[in-house]
Amino acid sequence: MPSSALWAVDLFGRVYTLSTAGQCWELCRDTQLEFKRVSAATRGCWGIACDNQVHVYVCASDVPIRCQEEAYENQRWNPVGGFCEKLLPSDRWPWSDVSGLQHRPLDGVALPSPHWEWESDWYVDENFGGEPTEKGGWTYAMDFPATYTRDKKWNSYVRRRRWIRYRRYKSRDTWAKIPSKDDPKQLPDPFNDLSVGGWEITEEPVGHLSVWAVSLQGKVWYREDVSHPNPEGSSWSHVDTPGEVVQISCGPHDLLWVTLWEGQALVREGINRNNPKGSSWCLVEPPTSENGIMHVSVGVGVVWAVTKDRKVWFRRGVNSHNPCGTSWIEMVGEMTMVDVGLNDQVWGIGCEDRAVYFRHGVTPSELSGKMWKAIVASRVCDRSHSGSSSSLLSAGCFFGDEVRVGGDSCVPSDTDASSEAERPGPEQPVPAESPESPGHSKRSSASAAEHALEGAGPADGTPGPEPCPGQASPPAELPWTSIDLKEPKKVPSHMAEPPGLSSLELLPLGLEEPYCADDHPLWVWVSGGGCAVEAHTVLKWFSAQAGLSSSMQTLSLSITPAQTAAWRKQIFQQLTERTKRELENFRHYEQAVEQSVWVKTGALQWWCDWKPHKWVDVRVALEQFTGHDGARDSILFIYYVVHEEKKYLHVFLNEVTTLVPVLNEDKHSFALYTPERTRQRWPVRLATATEQDMNDWLALLNLSCCESRRVLGRPSPQAVWSITCKGGIFVSEPSPDLEAPEHPLPCDQMFWRQMGGHLRVVEASSRGVVWGIGYDGTAWVYTGGYGGGCFQGLASSTGNLYPQSDVKCVYIYENQRWNPVTGYTSRGLPTDRYMWSDATGLQECTKAGTKPPSLQWSWVSDWSVDFSVPGGTDQEGWQYASDFPSSYHGYKTMRDFVRRRCWARKCKLVTSGPWLEVPPIALRDVSIIPESPGAAESGQSIALWAVSDKGDVLCRLGVSELNPAGASWLHVGTDQPFASVSIGGCCQVWAVARDGSAFYRGSVSPAKPAGDCWYHIPSPAKQRLKQVSVGQTSVYAVDENGNLWYRQGVTPSYPQGSSWEHVSNNVRRVSVGPLDQVWVIANKVQGSHSLSQGTVCHRTGVQPLEPKGQGWDYGIGGGWDHISVRANATRAPRSTAQETAGGQGLPGGPSSVAGTLPEAVGPVCC
Repeated sequence: MPSSALWAVDLFGRVYTLSTAGQCWELCRDTQLEFKRVSAATRGCWGIACDNQVHVYVCASDVPIRCQEEAYENQRWNPVGGFCEKLLPSDRWPWSDVSGLQHRPLDGVALPSPHWEWESDWYVDENFGGEPTEKGGWTYAMDFPATYTRDKKWNSYVRRRRWIRYRRYKSRDTWAKIPSKDDPKQLPDPFNDLSVGGWEITEEPVGHLSVWAVSLQGKVWYREDVSHPNPEGSSWSHVDTPGEVVQISCGPHDLLWVTLWEGQALVREGINRNNPKGSSWCLVEPPTSENGIMHVSVGVGVVWAVTKDRKVWFRRGVNSHNPCGTSWIEMVGEMTMVDVGLNDQVWGIGCEDRAVYFRHGVTPSELSGKMWKAIVASRVCDRSHSGSSSSLLSAGCFFGDEVRVGGDSCVPSDTDASSEAERPGPEQPVPAESPESPGHSKRSSASAAEHALEGAGPADGTPGPEPCPGQASPPAELPWTSIDLKEPKKVPSHMAEPPGLSSLELLPLGLEEPYCADDHPLWVWVSGGGCAVEAHTVLKWFSAQAGLSSSMQTLSLSITPAQTAAWRKQIFQQLTERTKRELENFRHYEQAVEQSVWVKTGALQWWCDWKPHKWVDVRVALEQFTGHDGARDSILFIYYVVHEEKKYLHVFLNEVTTLVPVLNEDKHSFALYTPERTRQRWPVRLATATEQDMNDWLALLNLSCCESRRVLGRPSPQAVWSITCKGGIFVSEPSPDLEAPEHPLPCDQMFWRQMGGHLRVVEASSRGVVWGIGYDGTAWVYTGGYGGGCFQGLASSTGNLYPQSDVKCVYIYENQRWNPVTGYTSRGLPTDRYMWSDATGLQECTKAGTKPPSLQWSWVSDWSVDFSVPGGTDQEGWQYASDFPSSYHGYKTMRDFVRRRCWARKCKLVTSGPWLEVPPIALRDVSIIPESPGAAESGQSIALWAVSDKGDVLCRLGVSELNPAGASWLHVGTDQPFASVSIGGCCQVWAVARDGSAFYRGSVSPAKPAGDCWYHIPSPAKQRLKQVSVGQTSVYAVDENGNLWYRQGVTPSYPQGSSWEHVSNNVRRVSVGPLDQVWVIANKVQGSHSLSQGTVCHRTGVQPLEPKGQGWDYGIGGGWDHISVRANATRAPRSTAQETAGGQGLPGGPSSVAGTLPEAVGPVCC
């Protein structure tokens, strides 16, 4: 997973971040401000500076934050002068918004704050409903308001056109002050605390944030309209509370807790998608009556608190249905504050030593964790900043109940009359050495690493105490428990402490001089809202670097991945040459074993070939032979009984073309395909009793098939990649006869072997660079290994395998019909669909009966309403229609007698494979330029384009064979979100927008990788495109109805082409290779038993004079979802007749291009 950061504030108000992949605190770039506290999110941080003003820190990204401003120019037809700006008194404004109710002149649209800048000037939008308009962008109607059209008619009396302009957020990687209103009545008081959360509120749009703040007068404020496109929000709104608030905490979901001056806590109820501010408050009493709550922090389903005696408490029974919880449990340790971050992980600051602690052992099954571990991380020496006690006090940093001078005397502070030195009792022993003493400041990092607080657990065998952070001696022994929990106990009344102005205790004097990385840092605040720590995450925070000098560390950081890859390649070549030299001396010896036989047997189940089809218990035996020449061959025998007669069938593994795991809810099964069974669409299906048995058989059979065909190791750069509908990754080595113009190799004879990992989209190039996209949008790059997942041992490489995870949503639909008496109800007509069904309505799917896609997936969320379905929804998520099935819309009319709403639930898969994550932008589509052998020199940059999950078009810079992940993203501006992109030979870039319109990017070249502008290409009549693929000279597209289209008239002088020509239907996805070969994933392919969905098909007869081809050759299927032939530049051997035709300048060879001159051989540069 990508690295995230922990945010913290030190004693001098400086903000630091600590990456989960590093072990050194890094100072924020903007060092001019001093902060009291911060609250982090996944992509930024909010903070309160020394002047009590709120600032936001938005992390830099390759994708800019852009917002579109629009205005409409309205005109009416005049019999004298035609269309003009003179409108009727009852008409809308000449310049207005889309509704026409608000006056919106172009010069009246201003930037919301100084942190924004204009990206361009105003210009006319000439796109209307996915189709280009006439020059000028006008749309016509009979009157205002009405339905507008692109064409001008005889009764078109009004017209309008849309002007757009983009603004860009420029204050990134710096602290930006939140602007306040000029009206004093709307200006909140200076803030004392704030908290950021709410980005995972159920059904909330992605990018939403809930920002809550507390003023010095104890009022609670909410920041409106904070989201990723609007990181500053719009305004502050006051939320009434029954008392004065001192501190607030907001979780990622719908949990919100605040603490009152009196020591109680308030819980906000009613927070949801339609009301993110909630509706009411509920009072929660503190753990003990003597010491109220001083600090509280909430997560997804946990609440931690710190009372005024610095004790840490955990709230039991907290969930979305009961945000108040049930009871308090005391945890061992004393902290000044705690913070709950992502995945309910917990951090805290020690009461005495001011160190940052991490709660180790927090898991979904044990939310309270096991022990506190001190974070030992150095800081870069900062000599540019000098602080003083006066500056700290003037900044409003209230650090305690007392100020100690030296080691003995203490001066009572103004905020608290009681003194720590006057508190008796064995629970707070006097340390032998004060934190301010020289011995403490020179304490080594190793000793700090040993200062971890461990709780007694079941593995200990005997009960034991857990030392408290910052104390020199442990407290009294605790009763044995599985975790470090203590029941609440009464504290003497003389231990009570009046409320202080801050949760921090001491302000040591004499620390105004800057300290270097070796000194023990003193922290006052920590925030883990943007720090993702999972169970498998390995952190380097708890041990200091040793044995490396600063020069060696600098040297290690200067080594680039490209240099490392080159060194590995050189070492591998040297080892290979040495092995060959050593084996030369033993070639004259005879083999010790000339032939061997190896057998593996097992009890499986087989899906029988005859009717009625059912699972039959069988015995399976795999026999493997090793010949004189070392070649291996295997036979799989399946023994079964029919009518008390023993029979068997056998499969030669050198004839097996594909071995596919069949992932379903009930069986651990897999299928074996041969050319004959591929044509029949009826594979050999076997099932095992357990998942481990299936993995063992898959690995063994896969290895045997590869050994029989002598296909081992990593795939070649020319390989063809494909993905099944379950996310399985398969690769095939192409034969030179696969793309032969005469007698091509049938694609049902291609051998596919499975690679480890799980993807939704894969894209390859002939230079060995392969990218993939998961179901959750995560981008992955191929590392050069093979295997992983269920393929272990000999079937997997020893290196270049990494953990991989994927998240997808499962959707079901709730259907209802209108009843004249009761309204909409779950009782339908006998002919209706199931009241709980899938999208088609043919299969019944209930919440309780719906399981994850396979046993490898596990649920990670509850069922929630999906508001992002096409067609829109109402506030409750319902879509209405006249009958099932029909066209659904998000509003109710008099003719709507049925309705439905979509429910979604997330599930997660964890596996491994030869894939490395490319953070941090989630992608929807990716395309790598197809190159013929010798078309580009090794080491040159490889063009790679992508579309993000938000619809932004991106160009990847620095992609090469030695650095396949590239360096950075270059954003390419668009007027609307895109869905698909493809780059062809000589940098021809085509794209499809979400509204189904097609675009061509002009002037793209290696010197100008982003091009200059988009050209709108009309879509096929009454069709909305969804995907495009570009080869060397051919452009193909697929629309939403499954039609495959070919772009006619694409020439070097006119690269946009002239028109679309229909090729085929029932196509799910298309891939055009560097030789203009066309491969698709097709539906409804006829087999001997049934129609096959998701079949790999090859377009035959593709020639320069016949670029659309002549027919289809059906390959492996069904169940396939994606294919990429972009890397297959393997040409078939040319015959004598073809060479003669090529020499005469005739378009007989694959390199010739129809309609070009004889010398124009090879790719056509557009």
